[in-house]
Amino acid sequence: MTQATSTRPSAVRRLDYRPPDFWIERVELVFQLERERTRVRARLSGRRNEAANPGRRPLVLDGEGLELHALRLNGSDLVIGEFEVTEDSLIVPEVPDRFELETEVELDPRANTRLSGLYLTNGIYCTQCEAHGFRRITYFLDRPDVMARFSVRIEAERARAPVLLSNGNRVESGNLPDGRHFVRYEDPFKKPSYLFALVAGDLACERDTFRTHSGKNVGLEIWVEPQNLGKCAHALRSLQKAMQWDEQVFGREYDLDVYQIVAVNDFNMGAMENKGLNVFNSRYVLADEASATDDDYQAIEGVIAHEYFHNWTGNRVTCRDWFQLTLKEGLTVFRDQQFSADMGSAAVKRIDDVRKLRLAQFAEDAGPMAHPIRPESYVSMDNFYTATVYEKGAEVVRLYHTLLGPAGFRRGMDLYFERHDGQAVTCDDFRAAMADANGVDLAQFERWYSTPGTPVLEARGAHDPSGRLFDLTLRQVLARVDGREPEPLHLPVRVGLLGSDGRELTLRLSGEYKDQTATTRTLELKERERTFRFVDVPERPVASLLRGFSAPVKLRMARPREELAFLLAHDADPFARWDAGQELAKTVLIDLVGRAAQGAPLELPADLVAAFGRVLEDERLDGSFRALALSLPDELTLGQEFEVIDPDAIHAARRFAVRHLAAAHRARLLATYRRLAEAAAGGIEAPAIDARRLRNRCLLYLSALEEPETTGLALQQFERARSMTDAEAALAALIGVDGRERELALDAFYRRWKHDPLVLDKWFRLQAVAPQPSTFERVVALASHPDFTLRNPNRARALLGAFAHANQVRFHAADGRPYAFVADKVLALDALNPQLAARMVSAFNQWRRFVAPLRERMRGELERIAAHPGLSKDTGEIVGRALETTGG
Repeated sequence: MTQATSTRPSAVRRLDYRPPDFWIERVELVFQLERERTRVRARLSGRRNEAANPGRRPLVLDGEGLELHALRLNGSDLVIGEFEVTEDSLIVPEVPDRFELETEVELDPRANTRLSGLYLTNGIYCTQCEAHGFRRITYFLDRPDVMARFSVRIEAERARAPVLLSNGNRVESGNLPDGRHFVRYEDPFKKPSYLFALVAGDLACERDTFRTHSGKNVGLEIWVEPQNLGKCAHALRSLQKAMQWDEQVFGREYDLDVYQIVAVNDFNMGAMENKGLNVFNSRYVLADEASATDDDYQAIEGVIAHEYFHNWTGNRVTCRDWFQLTLKEGLTVFRDQQFSADMGSAAVKRIDDVRKLRLAQFAEDAGPMAHPIRPESYVSMDNFYTATVYEKGAEVVRLYHTLLGPAGFRRGMDLYFERHDGQAVTCDDFRAAMADANGVDLAQFERWYSTPGTPVLEARGAHDPSGRLFDLTLRQVLARVDGREPEPLHLPVRVGLLGSDGRELTLRLSGEYKDQTATTRTLELKERERTFRFVDVPERPVASLLRGFSAPVKLRMARPREELAFLLAHDADPFARWDAGQELAKTVLIDLVGRAAQGAPLELPADLVAAFGRVLEDERLDGSFRALALSLPDELTLGQEFEVIDPDAIHAARRFAVRHLAAAHRARLLATYRRLAEAAAGGIEAPAIDARRLRNRCLLYLSALEEPETTGLALQQFERARSMTDAEAALAALIGVDGRERELALDAFYRRWKHDPLVLDKWFRLQAVAPQPSTFERVVALASHPDFTLRNPNRARALLGAFAHANQVRFHAADGRPYAFVADKVLALDALNPQLAARMVSAFNQWRRFVAPLRERMRGELERIAAHPGLSKDTGEIVGRALETTGG
């Protein structure tokens, strides 16, 4: 029994949603694992959905790449003519209202390079089922609104796979003939098929327990390859902290007897929240100080928490259809952001999150993949695991938190869980819970789910000294859709006012009582434009706007540079203070880019140089904040400020600014670097991390001078480094300097770490983002390195992804050779792993915004990819959108 007819990919539209024709209530699976010929037997207990299917439409199950061997309905074998197998489905025309359907299929895990469904990687059987991977395991109603209880039996050779894991609780295990063994899992909770998981292989376990608030002991298990067993302690501590935090902040307790995590090297995503059996990319589990940086440690803590939080926001309550993806992902990203803020510096975490949003999501909004957080259509759902759905989705959840306050937000969450536990629901259901729990009207708020693009918030202020009044006028401008501007959004804008001495002024709006003492207020802009009048303002204030980045918008306000420097020096809100410094640097850099494009002399204004020095010497600020405040906007961020992007001019301008600041403050940078040596030598506690971040920021500036002394300083730090943080930072500094020191460090790093895949990814990535003109030739050579492979997503992203997405000046070389090289790799990847290829080809998305020679060369490569025979729908959708769009 094999596949027959084929279908062309077509768009799935949100408004076409209809409930399933059938429900599946229970699934019994038996896996007989073999490397090339795995057998999967499935028994589905189902019933007709009378409300949706009164006309007795046939049972249509999803399935891809399956070889059907047996099919039985209520115990009777079906024969040809009683069913139909197509390229992507199994159709049974006649089924009773209640039925049991049994299938037996065969598949080849070793040949599955897509890393979706059941695949074999480094001897480990692994599954990835979100969004549509389960249909590559067995025939099923593979959609999130079909929730069933799963029973899973796994059989395998004990020698090849001594460990057998699946969702839920282990209820039985034992030996079988011929050296085989089995295990059976029962999951007591209904779940959609995308949350199914299976892992089998030679794995070792780090174990601990967690006692829940109600007194239940939960077994915690982290499964890794045996050689990595010593790198799990941090992940285990992070999990325990996340479990405790979720109980304290949201009242959510874990519900199974065991919580399992498995780390694998070959994984398309960061991690997957499968109920009770999370599968992780190993980079978000494995860590020790020798091989992981401070940022790695914090990323592991955040991702471990994210997947754990999904147990309630994603698993117990899931999304009705994939258009509602932000319901689980935006909400859970917000939850992990709040967790990380509580675990460390809230200010630094908020700034990091906003930087990520501006770099990735604002750029997405400006290109052909612009879409609302709840998309309206897709061809391949895999293409919509985007910064918009995740990061902007989290910002929209944060809006509820800002408007309702922590207590109001908690009331909304409690009602959401109470109403919808065990259900597949929509973004509207979440909004309704927030509104009903707090007795507020959030009808206008729905527009955040349906409006694409980044809103622009325009602001202007006017002071009336005689009346002691300050009028703040706010106006929102939205990206036009189909020739019209969308209706206004509900925007919370947190503001403060500073006096000439830098103190915070008390804020009282016209008509309010006089005892107001707040120095930060949240203004709610629901109209296109509104003026807010503050009273008792004795002098013209300096407005601090969008404090805490209270809404995901671009702020536009005409300000002199002196005012931005004033905010950088005095603003009490950490985000606003940092942002003022970024805006100050950006205004200077934009002017320098224009001059560089014209070949004019470059000069750095004294006010920026002075502001840099004040931050460097301000001991009231922690080292992590100062390191952020001393960072200039990167080249990708600067590119988003121009209608036409000139990568060479942007690179020249920013490089000049870095070198000029380093030269102007050389002595201070050197003194700070040396003074922090002892503090930076500590472990992974906050003071040591703060010291390392500031010290390594100083080193990056000093190395930009390309002097023998400063280059020697970087090499010395590399050779003496006692942590990966310092080793990587020193190598990053040396990467930008031509000479023997760079090659010595690269060779030494490779020799020491060539057997550690995660650390070797750092080696590839640092060379891919190097600013030298020779970088492209180095990338080409590295693509033929014995340790490079397209089959490992981490390695492909480390070299090709970093070069194409993060090295703006070298990827966009005038001769176009990097475009052709990356396009060739996209086509090679498309045959192996379409999901990864689609992410890689998005480097071309903004082709229309670049200067003319680059624009035409990028379009030519997109057209070549589009014409390639057999192009996957994943890659084809991205390329098609890029070529068809008229904007961006």
